[in-house]
Amino acid sequence: MTPTNSTTRQFPRYIAVEGPIGVGKTSLANRLASTFNYDILLERAQENPFLERFYQDPRRHALSTQLFFLFQRGQQLQDVRQEDIFKPVRVADFLIDKDRLFAQQNLDQDEYELYLKIYQHLTIDAPQPDLVIYLQAPTNVLLQRIRKRGIPAEQLIELNYLENLNHAYTEFFHFYQSSRLLIVNAAEIDLVSNEHDYQQLVEYIGTMPGGTHYFNPRPSLI
Repeated sequence: MTPTNSTTRQFPRYIAVEGPIGVGKTSLANRLASTFNYDILLERAQENPFLERFYQDPRRHALSTQLFFLFQRGQQLQDVRQEDIFKPVRVADFLIDKDRLFAQQNLDQDEYELYLKIYQHLTIDAPQPDLVIYLQAPTNVLLQRIRKRGIPAEQLIELNYLENLNHAYTEFFHFYQSSRLLIVNAAEIDLVSNEHDYQQLVEYIGTMPGGTHYFNPRPSLI
C-alpha cells in the first residue's frame, strides 16, 4: 500500500510513535513501516541487561538501566543522522526526548544531574521526526495490556509506577512543540488488528496540517 495522491505530498518521512509502556507503540510502528515500506527503528529493551533487575529493585538499578538505554538510543539516532544523505523514510517506536521522563521518574537528584550531562552531550544533533504520534490510554488499560502480553520482567511493574509515568507523558506532550504532534486516544480502538481503525488513522496523518492535533475516532464495530 502507498499513500493516495491526496496524501503523498504531506505524508511524513520520519515518524516517531510514542506513549507509555503497554499502549501499543511498537505494534503500530511495525504496521506503519510494513504499510509504507519504511525503515523501522525500534527500542531494543530486551538487550538491556539491567532492566529486569530494575523492575525487581528500582532504586538500586535505576541509573545503570537508564544510562544503558540512553547510550543505546543515542547510538541508534547517530546512525540515522549519518544515513540522512540518502534521505530515507523511517518510523521509530521511540522519541529520544522522552528519555528524560524515565530519568526524572527513577533517579535521585545527584544521579539525574549526572544523567543530564551525558544526555546533553549525546543528543546535540539528534534528528527530529516530521511527526510524533503520541498514543494515550488510562493507566488501568495499560496495566491490563501489560499483564496480557506476559513479558516476564514487566509483570513486576506496579500500578503506582505506571500511573506516575503515564502522568509524566501527558505533561510532557502538553508542552511539546518540536514537530507535528498527533495525540491519539488508543484506549478503545485497535490500530493493529482492525483495518477500519487503522485506515482512519492513516488517512488523518496524510491530511494533517502542522501543529498539535487530536485523533479520537469511534471504535469500529467490526
